[in-house]
Amino acid sequence: MDSGIKEIAGSNISEGTKVEVSSDEEGFGGAWFAATVVKPIGTKFLVEYENLRADDETKPLRETIDFCHIRPTPPNTRTAGPIKLLEEVDAFYNDGWWVGVVSKVLSCSRYMVYFRPWKEEMEFGVEQIRLHHEWVDGRWLRTSSVCII
Repeated sequence: MDSGIKEIAGSNISEGTKVEVSSDEEGFGGAWFAATVVKPIGTKFLVEYENLRADDETKPLRETIDFCHIRPTPPNTRTAGPIKLLEEVDAFYNDGWWVGVVSKVLSCSRYMVYFRPWKEEMEFGVEQIRLHHEWVDGRWLRTSSVCII
């Protein structure tokens, strides 16, 4: 019998769970989008996105997502202190979280973030940045400073 709860690498995901979803679609690789699980369906999940809208723009987008493209919401590290030069971060852009590296500290609340895939640098406020974590074997792991190449 299906209890409505699925385990993803040590994390129970059930109806109403806040998650993040990745995509294989061109142009979206590496981004994570906030969503809520509507219901588990076998090895997949029906999710409703927080910031992505359906084609008619009247309601949130809903999609069925394979378990390999879903993870729990990362720990809240936005207020964990000042963000340092060369720290790996997630920056909120185009309705999702994209991995980048702090390339310049403009002030205590403004940062330039470099995105390796596009070889572009963009400015973000502290409220649009969080420290980057990876979901590995059921645990959140914090990355350290990186070298920009």
